[in-house]
Amino acid sequence: MATRSRIGIENEDGTVSSVYCHWDGYPSHNGDLLVKHYSDRENVEALISLGAISSLRKNIVNTSGTHSFESPQEDVTIAYHRDRGEALQEARIDESIEAYAKSDYEEYGYVFTRDNEWKVVDGTIKSVADILNGVEKDV
Repeated sequence: MATRSRIGIENEDGTVSSVYCHWDGYPSHNGDLLVKHYSDRENVEALISLGAISSLRKNIVNTSGTHSFESPQEDVTIAYHRDRGEALQEARIDESIEAYAKSDYEEYGYVFTRDNEWKVVDGTIKSVADILNGVEKDV
């Protein structure tokens, strides 16, 4: 069973652009990968530009060999548009982090803030928290 999530970025105007991620959305997996491998704005923007993703991995692009939905490289993110040829599902825009936290973001919602910090929203309690190496820390 999938643990779905949304991965987003807080834009300069305070809105949040986010994309769907189908697999492994829990903080100890996606949260940990985001903190460890997506810690700068440019990298997060590149991830969001992929559109909806199947599974998050350490890298955005393949470094060698063939990468596809059916034959993915081990540490490369799998995107529905790029790797499966589906229509691009562009980022959804929410008015603010608070609006994002109250929206339909699956089981978990992640947002990279203007302060370059990752926040997570737990779908069962609708609260925003900091994440540090996959461990939630209440705000």
